[in-house]
Amino acid sequence: MKLSMSKKELLKHYVIKNSVEGQLTVNQAAERLNLSTRRIKQLKKEYREKGAAAVIHGNSLNPSPRKLSDDLKEKIISIRKLPSLLHSNFTHFNEILFNSYDINISYSSLYRILNEHGFKSPKKRRKRKKLHPSRQRKPAEGLMLQADATPFPWFGGKTKYSLHGFIDDATGKITGLYICKNECLLGYLEVLRQTLTNFGIPQSLYPDKYSVFFVNPKKKFDLSIEEQLNGITKRITQFGRIIQDLGIDMFPAHSPQAKGRIERLWETLQSRLPVEFAMRNINDMERANIFLKEYIHSFNAQFAVKPKEAFSAYVPVPETCNLDRLLCVKYQRKLSKGSTISLNGKTFFIKQDKFNAKTDVTILLSERIGLKALINDTFYPITMLSDDKTDSTVKNSHMQVVIKELIKKVLLSDAKAA
Repeated sequence: MKLSMSKKELLKHYVIKNSVEGQLTVNQAAERLNLSTRRIKQLKKEYREKGAAAVIHGNSLNPSPRKLSDDLKEKIISIRKLPSLLHSNFTHFNEILFNSYDINISYSSLYRILNEHGFKSPKKRRKRKKLHPSRQRKPAEGLMLQADATPFPWFGGKTKYSLHGFIDDATGKITGLYICKNECLLGYLEVLRQTLTNFGIPQSLYPDKYSVFFVNPKKKFDLSIEEQLNGITKRITQFGRIIQDLGIDMFPAHSPQAKGRIERLWETLQSRLPVEFAMRNINDMERANIFLKEYIHSFNAQFAVKPKEAFSAYVPVPETCNLDRLLCVKYQRKLSKGSTISLNGKTFFIKQDKFNAKTDVTILLSERIGLKALINDTFYPITMLSDDKTDSTVKNSHMQVVIKELIKKVLLSDAKAA
């Protein structure tokens, strides 16, 4: 059997061999090895019986029960070479091996194997120097949610999509995630819907100062004639109105560093989500949003922390609350003669015969309900009037095009626009 010795064992072998051959005394050998003379005599006796094996540690002669087989190492390397996993960091890859391939290996062993085969863990982004001290977490869940969106090539390549999200300040739990082409009102409304459905109504929301959340202070009282005629005294964003209706406090962050919790979340998701998408061949927003609803649960189970206080500040959504009616764009109008209203430069006809001119009408717009007219808590059919005097109303197909244009302009427009 071939013996493998460490440097320490090689020295011990050299000294004991020379002592057995009479070239060193017991005292000289003891001094060289920093051992007692009694131990040197024991080693000399064992050396005469066993030879060089006498100076080797007993465990060195037996294979470690924890040693990984060559087959397992090759399997790990072949998995690592999969295109979908090639750019995963080592910690995430270790979790994937356990969850998807039933391979349970320590991080240190995995790190050694991957390094030996030339693999490097993706470098973390250079951390910026902290300009502000870290703010303590809120003591209980539901007291404050941080809101934000981040553009990133989630499906690989160069095309970026915006991932919208809320995170609970106390626990680090994600309460909602939704991907859109760009940061927009629709994305935040869908995240709010997930939050209300799965957690409840939070006490406060902490977003950026973008126009989807707040009206520019200089324009708050800059009302159009149409707004003045409809009794509006102060402008508020559509999202702000919904938050106000829910009784949620909303105040803006003045820098990204102020929302450190969600900024760190983005770093984690930018490292992990592209790998998760690639493993499942997800390369479009529709399938990504379906997957994200499931992913939130596993992420929270792994990364959420326990709050200082056991109580929850989330308030259950009242059973009488219709989320489709709540989470939409609303316009307040007054009926004109002929039961018509104007919206976005176009004239619409509301089919009803109960109400006279100047009756208040609420127009609702969303992807889920389309365009609807609400009068005294009852919906009435709405159609667009044609410019062609020979045909008073447009065809239904054209009406759908008009609705899509409205949704694109109002719900999908860039939230960062002034």
